[in-house]
Amino acid sequence: MENERRFDVWAAGPAYERFMGRWSRRVAEEFVAGLDCADALRWLDVGCGTGALSAVVSARQRPRLLVSCDRSEEFVRSARATVPGPVHFVVADAMSLPVRGGAYDVAVSGLTLNFLPVPAGALAEMVRALRPGGLAAAYVWDYGEGMQFLRRFWDTAVALDPAAAVLDEGRRFPVCRPEPLRALWTGAGLVDVSVAPLEIPTVFADFTDLWQPFLAGQGPAPGYVATLTPAARDRLRDRFRAAVPSSPDGSIRLTARAWAVYGRKTE
Repeated sequence: MENERRFDVWAAGPAYERFMGRWSRRVAEEFVAGLDCADALRWLDVGCGTGALSAVVSARQRPRLLVSCDRSEEFVRSARATVPGPVHFVVADAMSLPVRGGAYDVAVSGLTLNFLPVPAGALAEMVRALRPGGLAAAYVWDYGEGMQFLRRFWDTAVALDPAAAVLDEGRRFPVCRPEPLRALWTGAGLVDVSVAPLEIPTVFADFTDLWQPFLAGQGPAPGYVATLTPAARDRLRDRFRAAVPSSPDGSIRLTARAWAVYGRKTE
């Protein structure tokens, strides 16, 4: 597992934005719209990354308080520079949040749980931070099936290099599916637990728009590409190009599905 996690590089804000940030923002909009929360609540965003979810919460919910945490100093720096509104960004580990227990109405986490060594530990910290009756909610990409451009990438990579299968997020991250997410939430003592899909279009201008972010080294797939020889990288690029649908104008139109999970802390 530690050998696999060395590919999970999430540190450089601009590179992350090119690879996943543009889709993170869209799915964050869908997630927050589905929460149906009142304005002026106290929010905690765990694993905030470059601030996609925090930005939507700040703009849509007019929170009384929003504290956003990430262990990456570079991501927090990027978030502070780009997210408008009164958001308090903190460099902190999700497994040990520097917040007072029972202080928040809503604790959320976007696209982070899969990359934590002990997701249940992070969820326990979110629950600790909530007041009785508070909402804990999160979402993760469906790496197994619904995150189409990554699914096609890994299917292509593994066909060329079977050893790459150990890095495939669909294989590595069981909580990217509905039932493990539900079990995680109920196991934390939360009630009224539900799971729902969030789906967005992922439209690339052309294959270059799709492929170039894979060369930036941010995340498991780009981390794997960075290890390849130039010849192997070119073979992967060409096979990947053949594996994705292309419209007459050269654009590539796919979809990305995430699973969202919701539950409330007992009174």
